[in-house]
Amino acid sequence: MLQENVTDVLAGVFVITAGSVVTCLLVKWIQQRKTKQKIEVARAERKRALQQMEQAVQQVKEEKHAEDSRMILSLSACELSEKLKDGSLSPEAVLYTFMEKALEVNKEVNCVTDFFQECEAQIQEVKKQKAKGLLYGVPVSLKDSVCYKGHVSTCGMSFFLGKAAKEDSVIVQVLKKQGAIPFVATNIPQTMMHFDCSNPIYGQSLNPLNHTKSPGGSSGGEGALIAGGGSVLGIGTDIGGSIRLPCSFCGICGLKPTSGRLSLKGTSDIIPGINYVLPSIGPMALDVDSLALCMKALLCEELFQLDPEIPPMPFNSQVYNSTNPLRIGYFECDGHMQALPSMRRAVRETIQLLQEAGHTLIPFPVTQIDYVFGDLYLKGVFADGLSSLLDSLKGDIIDPHLSLTVSVFRLPTFVKKMLAFICSFLSSRMSAALYVTCGIRSVKNYWKQNAKKKDYCQKFISEWKKHKLDVLLCPSLSPAFSIGYPSYTAPSLSYTTLFNVLDFPAGIVPVTKVTQEDEEELKNYKGFLNDYVDKMFRQAVQGGVGLPVAVQCVALPWQEELCLRFMKEVEELSCKKRK
Repeated sequence: MLQENVTDVLAGVFVITAGSVVTCLLVKWIQQRKTKQKIEVARAERKRALQQMEQAVQQVKEEKHAEDSRMILSLSACELSEKLKDGSLSPEAVLYTFMEKALEVNKEVNCVTDFFQECEAQIQEVKKQKAKGLLYGVPVSLKDSVCYKGHVSTCGMSFFLGKAAKEDSVIVQVLKKQGAIPFVATNIPQTMMHFDCSNPIYGQSLNPLNHTKSPGGSSGGEGALIAGGGSVLGIGTDIGGSIRLPCSFCGICGLKPTSGRLSLKGTSDIIPGINYVLPSIGPMALDVDSLALCMKALLCEELFQLDPEIPPMPFNSQVYNSTNPLRIGYFECDGHMQALPSMRRAVRETIQLLQEAGHTLIPFPVTQIDYVFGDLYLKGVFADGLSSLLDSLKGDIIDPHLSLTVSVFRLPTFVKKMLAFICSFLSSRMSAALYVTCGIRSVKNYWKQNAKKKDYCQKFISEWKKHKLDVLLCPSLSPAFSIGYPSYTAPSLSYTTLFNVLDFPAGIVPVTKVTQEDEEELKNYKGFLNDYVDKMFRQAVQGGVGLPVAVQCVALPWQEELCLRFMKEVEELSCKKRK
């Protein structure tokens, strides 16, 4: 009798367990099916938008505008602005020329996610403005996360699909006030916390300079479109290198301002409450003058009225146009990830050019970058143990390049700690990165975390002041990585995340290209530890001969004009050398 009861109980437990498992699998299947349907709808909407864009271009082609498309595409944003203002070019001709080129670039590299059909009507509104704004008639592309009324900012995630923006973000409103014509949105990686450029909705974007390489991320679509000639000016965001990495990988210029110099109000964010390391929004373009023009246009009364949290600091043209010699600090390697041969050469050659131009160059002792990247940056950004990020991914299809990373993120804390211990035998950097994903776990520890960051920033600024520096020159992570490799080389982000932790303005200027000699020297690259990360880092950049290599130009907080002035100096000297 007892045996029969036990058998009945076990049978009941088995039935309940099996039922629960089947129910869970069924719920998951239903969620995945709904997600796939949402993605199919989003792809169809994108297809319709691009067809509408193509039809508009074809219609204008038949009307045969007189302006030469090749001439228009050869101009910088500054040159376009001047010709548009003096009437030698029409806003219609410029817009449709860039629409046509953007379609062409998109077919090659898959970088455009949406077309703002409202741009055609906006031209007529702009032409009615009594005073022509600084960006009158200039077409502008926007990173997916920069909201445009009536359109969806997806962040590469199904969570946001179907949620069209109810109004323009502040940056878009100011761009329109200054006469700019936002016309397309560009691709990003899923979650935007990755420096490749792929998501389950719109797929993988390619680098226009080499289709086996990534355009970088998370503003990768912007980098690809501008480098391909499909846009003359773009807007990206940066919380760990998301403006600077695509610019570096694609060979264009970009500026990450101090957080709060420009408004992020109305942009999409997967973790809107994060305030430990703050994101920035900034311009991307083919040249530095175009970045300066964009900053000058954005830093206007309209911006300060729309977002009173932004300090009313108009662009200081006097600082940007200054020709006074600079005291420039520099470092060739950050001590965390050994700089690649091409990265070191780019810095050394730039140092020589600056010295010959009469500037003073001083070695700057950058220290504790292991601590900055792991303990300060990653630990602070992942303070909640990634729970907010994982919540937004529930029911979503995970991009193949993120699947391993997300699987690790979802592990229980004790398993992550065990894995971190095991990984310590393969790579201390991988182990440290795993450990910080466990989160901070208490408000008290979070306060301590903030205090540690503040202490490091104060020490860094004290060292800067001790050397009486104006600006800082350092490597930029380049050349472009092969597609898929960013997932395995996160520690290399130490070159960009340093300035997110410090909240310093930092800009990218391409100065050279990978040579055959660089490629040969790369074969002997072992890094500091010769571990898994170092080996993947080497493999990521192999086959990069001819790809651009950039440097990073940095200034103290709120000194964007000085940073741009330094970038302009580097750009001019590098261009002269190439000639």
